[in-house]
Amino acid sequence: MSLLPVPQATSPLSVWLDYLNSIHSSAIDLGLDRVQVVAQRASLTKPANTVITVAGTNGKGSTCALMEAILLDAGYSVGVYSSPHLIRYNERVRINGQELPDGDHAKAFAHIEAVRKDVSLSFFEYATLAALHLFAENKVDVVLLEVGLGGRLDATNVVDHDVSVITSLAVDHVDWLGDDINVIGYEKAGIFRANRPAICGQEKPPATVPAHADDIGAEFYQAGIDFTFKAESETTWSWSHKGYELEELPIPQLPLMNASTALMALGSAHLDISDVNIVNGLKNATLPGRMQFLPSRPVTVLDVAHNPHSAQYLVSQLTARFANKRYHVVVGMLHDKDVVETLNALSPIVGQWYLASLEGPRAASAKELSQSVNEALNKSLFDSPVLAYQAAMEQASQDDIVLVVGSFHTVGEVLEYCQSLEA
Repeated sequence: MSLLPVPQATSPLSVWLDYLNSIHSSAIDLGLDRVQVVAQRASLTKPANTVITVAGTNGKGSTCALMEAILLDAGYSVGVYSSPHLIRYNERVRINGQELPDGDHAKAFAHIEAVRKDVSLSFFEYATLAALHLFAENKVDVVLLEVGLGGRLDATNVVDHDVSVITSLAVDHVDWLGDDINVIGYEKAGIFRANRPAICGQEKPPATVPAHADDIGAEFYQAGIDFTFKAESETTWSWSHKGYELEELPIPQLPLMNASTALMALGSAHLDISDVNIVNGLKNATLPGRMQFLPSRPVTVLDVAHNPHSAQYLVSQLTARFANKRYHVVVGMLHDKDVVETLNALSPIVGQWYLASLEGPRAASAKELSQSVNEALNKSLFDSPVLAYQAAMEQASQDDIVLVVGSFHTVGEVLEYCQSLEA
């Protein structure tokens, strides 16, 4: 029970966030019983005519951003819910590509507070319900929901969604989901719905994913089987599904695998989208902290890759784009991630490590990271990501690359610092 007084609808957003963090025993509490009660009371289980829910280990945010850009070009009103944020809580909710002012979030929290009564909610559950309220209140046409953790027991799964998406599957969040990839696959497939489209963007998922789709009678579409994509050149790619083919599509700034999955999800939603909308959306789609390039010399690349799967993909993209470059890698991580294998995945491109401590109970210290790095002569330890970044920028030559990676926290701190320099 919170010792903080209940804020008002006019209270600052920071006061509400402190309150939300205090009212439940843990920030993460998997299960739908409590959140389902409040969602039904507030009539939030269907916040828009079309709802697409996106789960997965990596690529959720990119897939949502790609769908959002295409839908906006097609003239739809679109709400996006994502987590975690890089700098500000407001990043978690976008309506028509824009964040909402603090006051809108405070009013939404006040509405959920009035409805929940004696039902205890975790921070994520509360935030999810507030986002759904904002989407319903703004009468958006399409809602894109990014699953927070797992799928089956995630708060977003109380929504009656029309299309389910799994972007990719790998071992992550071991403390909550375990290290059995088949169990992880089953948990994420828990968002599938009977007689509705269920998209899997990974070509060889664990058997539990198609098995669960079959068990409940979902309309299952598998990457590499039901839909495919192919890079045709450095600037174009093609996509196909059951004889329908899109050619000479522009390669987006976000991963092609996620773009392919986004196209399958949108096609399954039976929305009015033209080829021109797809082309424009692919050109326009961006997402902070995902292969984000800052206009600095040396070049700064920000990426939230925080597990071996995403780190391997990042390295493949960087080596393809920047051959024969020296990389100065600023990294900070949470200790409940697979630190050793993630750093091993990054190591082939590293010229110099800048290991940074993060703050909080889940944070790994720079000393902990150092124990996972073999290159004794090529590493320096810092008390924060910003200090590590400052050192990297000082030591790197104009033609080198400074990569900031390892966590939303790491990227968020450096991005906020860089934005402060521009202010």
